[in-house]
Parts: sequence; C-alpha cells; structure tokens
Amino acid sequence: MKILCVCGLGQGTSLILKMNVETVLGQLGIAADVDNTDVSSASSEQPDFIITSKELAESLASHPSKIVIVNNYFDMEEIKQALEENLSS
Repeated sequence: MKILCVCGLGQGTSLILKMNVETVLGQLGIAADVDNTDVSSASSEQPDFIITSKELAESLASHPSKIVIVNNYFDMEEIKQALEENLSS
C-alpha cells in the first residue's frame, strides 16, 4: 500500500504528517510505503491513499486515489481515527 502525505509546499508540514502516519500505522500493525510531497506534485502520483487537509483535498478532488482528510497533522488520535475509518473500507 502506498500513502502520500500532502501539504501546500511539500516540506515541513507534510513531513510531520508522514512521521505521524508512520507511527500510527506501526501501532496498528499496518505496513505501508509512506511519502510526502506538495499538492502540485501529488496530482501526478498514483498512491492508494492521499492524506491531506480539507482545503487541499478540494484541489485533489478529481484524483483517482482515495483522499483521507486530517485537519490537525499533530493530533495522533485524529490521524488514527482517519486511518482506521479509511483503510478498512
């Protein structure tokens, strides 16, 4: 499974989200290839899931990957809940 964490510039915030997603996936016992990038680059990639904010999700609405919305990239419980809800479906 490939997961792409996306922020506006693809550097600081998406890297933090990537690290937090990897931590939560480890706790859940789920193996995945997690990467981070900016919203422009994300449109040309083909991950299984894109994790991003509601605002950026709107610009990726036509993307074929499943979009997972996380509003607070630092909130481990929100990330866990979003992953559990979306990876099981």
